[in-house]
Amino acid sequence: MAMTADPTVDPQKPELTRTAQLRRAYGVALAGSVAGLGLCFALGVNLDDDGAFLLFAPTVLAAAAMGGAGPGLLAATVGAVAEPIWATSQGRHLPAIGLGLFVLLSAAMAYLGERMQVTRARNAIRARRLREREAHLQSILDTVPDAMIITDEKGVMQSLSSTAERLFGWSQAEAVGQNVAVLMPGPYKDAHDTYMQHYVDTGEKRIIGIGRVVAGQRRDGTTFPMHLSVSEANLGSRRSFTGFVRDLTEREQTEARLQQLQSELVHISRLTAMGEMASALAHELNQPLSAIANYLRGSRRLLEKGDPADRPRLSEALGKAADQAVRAGEVIQRLRQFVGRGETEKRIERLPDLIDEASLLALIGARELGVRVTKTYDPNCEIALVDRVQIQQVALNLLRNAIDAMRDSSRRDLSVTVSPAADGFIAVRISDTGSGISDETLARLFEPFMTTKKEGMGVGLSICRTIVESHGGAIWAENNPAGGATFTFTLPMVSEAAAGV
Repeated sequence: MAMTADPTVDPQKPELTRTAQLRRAYGVALAGSVAGLGLCFALGVNLDDDGAFLLFAPTVLAAAAMGGAGPGLLAATVGAVAEPIWATSQGRHLPAIGLGLFVLLSAAMAYLGERMQVTRARNAIRARRLREREAHLQSILDTVPDAMIITDEKGVMQSLSSTAERLFGWSQAEAVGQNVAVLMPGPYKDAHDTYMQHYVDTGEKRIIGIGRVVAGQRRDGTTFPMHLSVSEANLGSRRSFTGFVRDLTEREQTEARLQQLQSELVHISRLTAMGEMASALAHELNQPLSAIANYLRGSRRLLEKGDPADRPRLSEALGKAADQAVRAGEVIQRLRQFVGRGETEKRIERLPDLIDEASLLALIGARELGVRVTKTYDPNCEIALVDRVQIQQVALNLLRNAIDAMRDSSRRDLSVTVSPAADGFIAVRISDTGSGISDETLARLFEPFMTTKKEGMGVGLSICRTIVESHGGAIWAENNPAGGATFTFTLPMVSEAAAGV
C-alpha cells in the first residue's frame, strides 16, 4: 500500500518532523521483525504454526502507528517472509490460511496507521495555525486603542486586554475573578448587578449593543469619562459579555479647549467690530451729550431769571436732560456687554428682542447714510435656545456687512426677516441692496481670512459659521435677483410650551 500524500502538510517544519518519525518507525519495523524471528527460533517446537504469526503482529501495529503505511507494510513483509524460513528450518509446513489472515490483518493495521498519521499531521497543522491566529489576535487586542473586558453573566471578569490593564490600573491576574463593578464609580457601581440581573431575567437591553457615555474608575480612585459598548455571546448554557471601552478624557479636554478658543476668537472679533464702529459711536454718543448740555444751559438761564412761572419749564428741561443721560448710559452699557467675554451658555431667548438689541449697535451711523430698515418677525418663530451674546454677534456682523455693502449704492434698503424654515428650524434673513457678491467670492465666503474689505481680517463670517453650526443650524449667502445679497442663518425652533412661556 503506497503512502497517501497529505496536501495540507506543506510547511517545512512539519515535514522535517515527519521524516524523523519515519526513520524511527522503519527502525522499529526492522528491529521488531528481527526480534520476532529470534523468538520463533528460541521457542522452536514449543511454538505452533499460527502462534508464529502473532509474534510479528505487535511489530506491524507499532510501526504503522509510528510511521503509517510504509513502516507497517515493511514489518508485515518481513514477517511474511521470515515465517516460512523459520518453518522450513523446523521441518514444518505453514497453513496458507494463517499466512493470508496475517497479510490481511497487517494491511488493515498499516492503513489505519496511515490514516492516523494523516489525521495527526492535519491536527498538528490546524493547532499551529490556530496558535498563530490566536497570537495575531492577541497582538491586535494588545495594540488596539479601545480597552476590552470579558465578563460572565454575573459580571465577574474573565479577561482584560493590555489596554484595559493600562487604562484602569489593574493587572489581569488581579482583576480576573472580581466583579466588573470595581471599575465603576458610584452610582454605576451600586446599580450594575441590578442591571445585569434585569437583563438576564427580562432580555431588555439598556446598553448591550447600544453604547453610551459613562464614567469609569481607575484603581487609584480617579474617575474619567468613557464610551462603553457591550456585546453578548451565547456559549451553550452560559453567556459571556465583552465590553469595549474608549477613554474620552483627551476628547473632552480638546472640546473644552476648542470651546475656549472659540470664545476667545468671538471676543477678539467683537473688539475688532468695536474698532470699526468707533467713529460712528462717537457721533451716536455726541447726540445725547449735546442735548444734555443744551438742557442744562437752558435750565441755568431759567434759574438765573428766578421767575416762579418758569419752574414747569425748568422741571421739564431737567427731566429731558436726565432721559438723555440714561440714553447715553444705555449705549455704553450695551457696548460693555457686547465687548465683555462672558460665559457660553444657551438659554431660551426671544429672537425679535435679541435682534433688536443687536440692531441698536449695528445701525449706529446708518441713519446718516440714508439706510432704510424694515423688520418682519413671524409671531410663530420667536423662541429659540441660543447663546444670546454669540447670536447677537452673528446678527451684528451680518448687519454691519450689509450696511458697508450699500455705501456706494443709490438705493439703501436693509430688511431683517424671521420666518419658519424646514425641519423645525427658524430662518433669519438679512438682505441688502448693495452690489452683490461675485461667484468666486461666494464659493469661499465663509472660509477663514477670506474678505472683500481692504482693511478686513477675514474672520467675521468664519466665526459666524462656527457659532451658527455650534447651535445646530446652518448659514449661507445668495445674490438677490434685483441686486444685493441675502445672508440666511437657521436656528432650532423651540415651542412656547416646551420653553414654558
